[in-house]
Amino acid sequence: MAFENYPEAEQTPLQQKTVVTTKKNNLPAIITAILVVALLGTWGYIIYDKNQTKTVIDQKETMIATTSTQRDQLQKELEDAALRYDILKTSNSKKDSSITVKDREIDEKKTRIQELLSKSNATQSELAEAKRLISSLNGDIDGYKEQVAVLQQQKTQLISEKAVVVSQRDKVQRNYDSSTLVIKQKEDIINVGSTLHASNFNIVGIHEKKSGKEKTTSTAKRVDKLRISFDLDENMLSESGAKEIYVCITAPDGSPIAVQALGSGTFNTRLGEEKPYTQKLDVNYTQNKKQSVSFDWKQGTNFTTGNYKIEVYNNGFKVGEGYKPLRKGGLFG
Repeated sequence: MAFENYPEAEQTPLQQKTVVTTKKNNLPAIITAILVVALLGTWGYIIYDKNQTKTVIDQKETMIATTSTQRDQLQKELEDAALRYDILKTSNSKKDSSITVKDREIDEKKTRIQELLSKSNATQSELAEAKRLISSLNGDIDGYKEQVAVLQQQKTQLISEKAVVVSQRDKVQRNYDSSTLVIKQKEDIINVGSTLHASNFNIVGIHEKKSGKEKTTSTAKRVDKLRISFDLDENMLSESGAKEIYVCITAPDGSPIAVQALGSGTFNTRLGEEKPYTQKLDVNYTQNKKQSVSFDWKQGTNFTTGNYKIEVYNNGFKVGEGYKPLRKGGLFG
């Protein structure tokens, strides 16, 4: 097909003016459309950005709520573990070195966990550490519980063993006390049985002459001293050796004669009474042999008329007595 180029018809001035006028009339509409599109785009961006911000806020709120829930749950787990631990500590009155070390370790973990949970802005990493420490704490408490159980078992066994030992000790003590009582009773019997007995009293008044010679007399004013003699009878239970013999002289008026400067003093009788003695004699006694004892009492003052009583004591018992009457002298007494 052949194409031919025809010359365009030339536009008239009226046509050209119409085109220019049409273009001028469309320009405001185009600008308005552009502004509308821009405004819609701005609103769309604002709406999108607001939605994005809300999403972030919701996510943060969800995260905060989740974190708070986790912290509350972990706090409860910590309190439960602490309660179990306190109960175990209360029930365990006995402490050894291993329990003491475990106490220190558990207290340190409790302190660290509480520090983490007390943070208002605790991170997930910190909460994870707290959770791990609580798990470890529960394991420690379980181990602590086992140790306490072992100690309680040992304590129960020791109490049982102690009860047996105490029972055996008490039995031995009773046997010992019984034996001691029997021994003491026998010793008392032997002691009483070994008490010496005095007999054959002979009491005379002695007048010492200027020449040195002595003369017996019963006249009170002429008596310078009393010569007292008696026998200690045979005794199979009394062992040989020194025996303490107390001689008590009572004056006619009933007063005891005791001159401390001359060796007088006091002793206790078997009745627990304190009694003054006139003279203490240390006698070397031979078992199961009769033995004579003699001594002179010179009191340094005049003897008075009346009946003098002489008592002899051994082992706190009165073992014999004798009397010596001294009379008033006559014209030449």
